[in-house]
Amino acid sequence: MVIKGNGAVNTMEAVKINTKEKERTKVTYHKSVFSSALTGITWGAAILALAVLVFLVGFILIRGVKNLTLEQFAWTYNTENVTMLPAIINTVTMTVLSLLLAAPLGIFSAIYLVEYANKRGKLVGLIRITAETLSGIPSIIFGLFGSVFFGTTLKLGYSLLTGALTLSLMILPLITRNTQEALRTVPDSYRSGALGMGATKWHMIRTILLPSAMPGIITGVILAIGRIVGESAALLFTAGSGYLLPKAGGWLSKILQPGGTLTIQLYLSSSKAEYNVAFGIAFVLLVIVLCINFLTKYLAKRFDVTRMK
Repeated sequence: MVIKGNGAVNTMEAVKINTKEKERTKVTYHKSVFSSALTGITWGAAILALAVLVFLVGFILIRGVKNLTLEQFAWTYNTENVTMLPAIINTVTMTVLSLLLAAPLGIFSAIYLVEYANKRGKLVGLIRITAETLSGIPSIIFGLFGSVFFGTTLKLGYSLLTGALTLSLMILPLITRNTQEALRTVPDSYRSGALGMGATKWHMIRTILLPSAMPGIITGVILAIGRIVGESAALLFTAGSGYLLPKAGGWLSKILQPGGTLTIQLYLSSSKAEYNVAFGIAFVLLVIVLCINFLTKYLAKRFDVTRMK
């Protein structure tokens, strides 16, 4: 008969406990090594991205400032000054026209899809697939369609209006999707509370949902502005490359005339090997993009009704 004393039992339990602790230590060690490696890769990627951004922006700013002169902002264009003022005015006109066409349609479409339409219906699914498809179509295809349909079929020719109609089709999915996501982020308790107090659905949308979703909507609109400002392929087919400013009293008729934006002038200057002029235009475009980014952050905070005052 073998009798195991308490000392032997305690020794076996101690061995088991030590074995388990060693296994846990190995697992923890492997996890810590993996986490450290993943953290290092993340920091390395972030530093690399920041370095590329700083180099790109700094290179364009330095080259652009050197080649920027007051003559490039003259009112009258000629081959000596190569002024950018007509292109800047055409860019602003194109942006305003495109937003006037696309922003109301995109916002109200998003309101219908989120608040009124059957979320499981075939129509909503079809619209979603259409928007995703339009977002993935290359811009040069939009330019070809705009040139044939708006320019030839509707007899608008090469004009700012043709370019604005084409760009409105390009930015419509962007505004619609951003507005949809902004409306979905509004808590359902806001809707239930407003309807429970006797408000109509449209009154609830106008006074509760839209103010709450305004930061996301504004972000989508400003992103659309960024795409309008940076577009060139579609405008080559639709708006042309005119540099002339409209005469006095002819601003309304200007939208029916050809007009080149900053990106078009940048492309043409590069194709002619006028790199000094191209870098000056690139500097102006970069400043516009940076201003748009800062404006996005400011307006998002300014119209965020959920933030504590």
